[in-house]
Amino acid sequence: MAASDMTAAAYRDALRELGIGAGDEVIVPSFGPGAPADGVRLAGAEPVFADIDPRTFCLDPVSVSASVTSRTAAVLPVNVFGHPAPLDRLSELAERYGLALVEEARSVEDAGQVARRRAYARFLDSALKGVVVPYTEPGAHHLYVQYAVRIPGNGRPDRDAFARALRARGVRAEVSVPVPVHRMPAHRSGVLLPETERVAADTLSLPVHSGLTQRELTHVADACNALGGLL
Repeated sequence: MAASDMTAAAYRDALRELGIGAGDEVIVPSFGPGAPADGVRLAGAEPVFADIDPRTFCLDPVSVSASVTSRTAAVLPVNVFGHPAPLDRLSELAERYGLALVEEARSVEDAGQVARRRAYARFLDSALKGVVVPYTEPGAHHLYVQYAVRIPGNGRPDRDAFARALRARGVRAEVSVPVPVHRMPAHRSGVLLPETERVAADTLSLPVHSGLTQRELTHVADACNALGGLL
């Protein structure tokens, strides 16, 4: 799953320090961890879910802008799978509407591990056929905490079949975001988030952890390519 280094309690405390609480709305992503939305509720405010950019999987500033109301007090962007949120554009938007921008606190990453993950990602970018490899916004520094590909086809059924076929070939791939946050019982909402729904249905995270050998990484690529992207 898309991980966040901030807990719900940390988000709650950050919002309370800004005086945000009952009667306020805070815009959060649905694709990723539940901590931002949970923290908003703990602060007494109401989470409002905005859609994502289908390339970076991060909050889409256009959707964020469309979600602003007279009650909106803040935006909580999240870095997804190691791709940074578009803070420059969101900062401009926050200034325009007079909103707080609560940036995610990040832990210090081991430079060697990050360099190795990036090297693995570059290999997979060039080796994989039949799946959509991760996109990196120009100028962004992707950490590749997860290497999430998109499986072409009919969404969840084809993605799940692809994952099962990889496991049969000895490759452990993980469903990136099993359930978007706005579909979870604690936050169930009727909001329409088409890109979030599509990305949640067809993404799969392939292993790129620093313990992999080049032989194992090549096997990951070969196993994916043998499936041709579609089953």
